[in-house]
Amino acid sequence: MKKKGNPISFVYFVICMVTCWCLNDGILAQRNETVVVKVGAVLDISNGPNAAGIIGLSCINMALSDFYHSHSHYKTRIQIIVKDSHKDVVTAATHALDLIKNEEVQAIIGPTTTMEANFMIQLGDKAQIPIVTFSATSPSLASFQSPYFFQISQNDSAQVKAITSIIQAFGWKQVVPIYIDNSFGEGLIHYLANVLQEANIQVPYLSAISLSANDHVITRELQKIMTTIPTRVYIVHMSPNLGTKLFTLAKKIGMMGEGYVWIVTDSMANLFNSLNFNVWESMEGVIGVRTYIPRTKKLDDFRVRWKRKFISDNPTLFNTKFNIFGIWAYDATIALAMAIEKVGIGNTKFGYNESNTSSNYYMPNFEKFGIAQNGEKLSEALSNTSFNGLSGDFNVVDGKLQASIFEIINVIGNGEKRVGFWTPNKGLARNLDMKGLISKNSIYSSSKNDLRSIIWPGDMYSIPPIWKKLKIGVPARHADNYPEFLRVTYDHNTNKTQATGFCIDVFKAAVDILPYNLQYEFFQFAKADGEMAGTYNELITQLYDGKYDAVVGDVTIIANRSNYVDFTMPYTESGVTMVVSMKDNRKKNAWTFLKPLTWDLWVASVGSFVLFGFVVWNLEHKINDDFRGPPSYQIGTSLWFSFSTMVYAHREKVVSNLTRFVTVVWVFVVLILVQSYTASLTSMLTVEQLSPTITDVNQLIRNKMNVGYPIGSYVYGIVKNLGFSDSQLIAYQSPKEFHDLFIKGSVNGGIDAAFDEVAYVKHFLGTYSCSKCFQKDHHL
Repeated sequence: MKKKGNPISFVYFVICMVTCWCLNDGILAQRNETVVVKVGAVLDISNGPNAAGIIGLSCINMALSDFYHSHSHYKTRIQIIVKDSHKDVVTAATHALDLIKNEEVQAIIGPTTTMEANFMIQLGDKAQIPIVTFSATSPSLASFQSPYFFQISQNDSAQVKAITSIIQAFGWKQVVPIYIDNSFGEGLIHYLANVLQEANIQVPYLSAISLSANDHVITRELQKIMTTIPTRVYIVHMSPNLGTKLFTLAKKIGMMGEGYVWIVTDSMANLFNSLNFNVWESMEGVIGVRTYIPRTKKLDDFRVRWKRKFISDNPTLFNTKFNIFGIWAYDATIALAMAIEKVGIGNTKFGYNESNTSSNYYMPNFEKFGIAQNGEKLSEALSNTSFNGLSGDFNVVDGKLQASIFEIINVIGNGEKRVGFWTPNKGLARNLDMKGLISKNSIYSSSKNDLRSIIWPGDMYSIPPIWKKLKIGVPARHADNYPEFLRVTYDHNTNKTQATGFCIDVFKAAVDILPYNLQYEFFQFAKADGEMAGTYNELITQLYDGKYDAVVGDVTIIANRSNYVDFTMPYTESGVTMVVSMKDNRKKNAWTFLKPLTWDLWVASVGSFVLFGFVVWNLEHKINDDFRGPPSYQIGTSLWFSFSTMVYAHREKVVSNLTRFVTVVWVFVVLILVQSYTASLTSMLTVEQLSPTITDVNQLIRNKMNVGYPIGSYVYGIVKNLGFSDSQLIAYQSPKEFHDLFIKGSVNGGIDAAFDEVAYVKHFLGTYSCSKCFQKDHHL
C-alpha cells in the first residue's frame, strides 16, 4: 500500500515559494525605483595649486554625496563619467563627442576654459543636452545664444562697471588694459573698452600678451607702455600664471613703485589665496575686484570637510587652496541634480536624426550622433532652479548666474584688505548690511569717499600722480615776437627751458584744476643757436611721432594738423586777417566852413531866413513902428531881425502874439541848425577820416605790391594760394619789424599789406601807434 504525502508539507512548500517570489519581486521593484542618469564631466584634472578642474571635481563628488544623503528618497541618481582634457581644446572636444555618442550622457559639466567651451556649446546644441560650466567666465560665450548652455560662474562683463566706478572715483581719464591674447582676454576687453568710453575714459592703448610669451617679450611690452603711454593706470585681465609673471617683471623694471596704479580683474583676484609669498611682495598696492561670497557657517563647515577629503584623495596637493570655482562647481552640481529629479528622466536613450550631421566650421565631417529625449525639459528645469547654495542665493537668468556683489580688495604685504563693495544698483560703499545690501547709501555712488583708505604701489597713502612726467614742446620764438603770448628762454646752468606768457598761463591754469598732480617739463623746439628748429607744422609732426607728449603755445588749429593730433578748445579769436595802409580823406582850405552843410541845405537855410523875415514884417509893420519906414529900411529891418535870431541879438520888439509864436518856433529851428552845423564842422576839423588804400587782395596782386607774413607760420601757404609770387612776399619776425616794413612801404623795400592771425594783429594795432595801418574787416 502506497504511503500518501503529508498535505501540511505541501502547503508549507507552496508558502515558501510564494514568499521567495514576492521577496525577489520586491527587491527588483526597489531596484527599479532608482534611475541612474549619466552626466559627463570634461575637466582639466592635472595637478596644480590653481587647477580649477581638480578642485571642481572634488566639489562635484561632494555635492552629489551631500545631495543624495539628504534626499535619499529621490528616484534619480547621477553617475559622473569623468574625462581629462589635459588643457587641450581638441582633446576636450573629442571627449565631449565620445560622451554624447557612446555614453549617451544627459548633460556635461565643464568645460574648464573659454576656448574649450566654444566648441562644446556647439555639440550641446546638436545633441540638445545642457552644457554646464563653472569656470569659463568670458562674456563672449553669450554670443552663441544657446538654450542648452549654462554659465554657472560670474560672467566677466559683470565686473566691468565695478572697475569703471573705481576709475571714476579717483578721476582718472585714461587707462591701459593689459590682457591675455586669447578668446578669454578678448572677450572682456571689448566690453571694458565700450563702458570706459561711455564714461569718457580714454583707452590710448591695448596691450595683448600671449600665454606663451617669455620674460623678454613681456618686459619689452611693459617698457613700451612705460615709455610711450602717458597714463600709469593699468587694468590687468589674465590667468594667474601669466599675471604673476607680469607683476614680477613689472617690479623689476620699476613699474610697481610710486606713481603707478594697477587694477586686476577677478580672473586673478578670485585666486589671491593661492599666490605664494614672492608674488604677494611683487603685487603690493594692487587693487583687485572679485565676486563677493558671504561667509556663512554652511560655507565654513564645507571648507573644513573639503580640505580633509581633498588631502585624503590627493596627498601630494596639500598646498592647494579652496577657491570660488569649487563653490560654483558644488552649486552647479546641486542645481543639475535638482533639475534631473524634477524632470524625472525615465528614457535615457538618444534618438537619432539624419540632419544632425555637422559640416560647419566647429565640427567638420563628424559622424552623426543622437539627440537626448529629455534635453529640452532638463534645460528648462535647470533654468527655473533656485535654492540657497554655498555662494548664496542661486538663480540662473538667461543661462547665466545672476550678477552679484563685488568686493574691492587691496594687496598689502603678504595679505589683502577689503576696502569696499560694489553692487549694480548702488555702486561703491564701505559696508554691507546683514542682507548684503549697501547701507547708508540711497543713490548710486562713484565717490572715493565711499571706499576705505588704500595703500598704493610704493607704499603711498595719497592718490598717486598717475601721469609720467610729460615732455611739453614749446616753439622757440624770437624774444621780440609777441612775448605777451609766449616767451621761451633756456637756462644753460640748469639745462631747463623756461616758458612764460598768456599761452603758458592758460596751460598752467588748466593743470591746476586737475584732480591729480600732473608732472611736466618744457622742452624748446629750437636749434643749437636758439632759433626755432622748423615750422609749426614740423613741430606738430614731432608731436605725432612721439618726441613730445604735448605741445603748448600759439599753435593754430587747422584742418591738416587735426588729422594727426588733438587740440584743446580755442582760447583766442581764430582766423587770418589782412592789414593794409590807410589814408586821411580830410581836405583843409579856406572854404572848409561850408562843408558841414550841402548846397541844397545852404539854399534852403537862406530861403528860410528870408521867409521868416517876410512873415514877421507882414505881421508887424501895420502895428509896430519898428517895422515902418522907407521900403529899403523895412527890408533891412526884416532881414536883420531874421538873421540876428541865430545869436539872439535882435533889438526890435514884436507886439503881435502871432509874431511871438512864429518867433519861438523859428528860434528852435535855428538852435537845431546851429548845433548840427557846429558839431559837423568840429568833427571835420578834429577827427581823422581814414580809409584803406587797398580794398581788395587782387589789387595787391595786380599792382605787384609787397605783402608781409610771419616767418615760420602756416600763413605763408595761405598767401601763396591767393596767387602772390615769392618776389612779393617779405617775412617778418617781430611786431617791430612788422611796423618798420609798413612805414617804408613797397617803394622803399617795405610792404603795403600784411597777412597775420587775428590775435597778433589786434595786439599789434593796440601796441603801435601806426598811422598807416588798417585791419581789413574780413578774415581769410
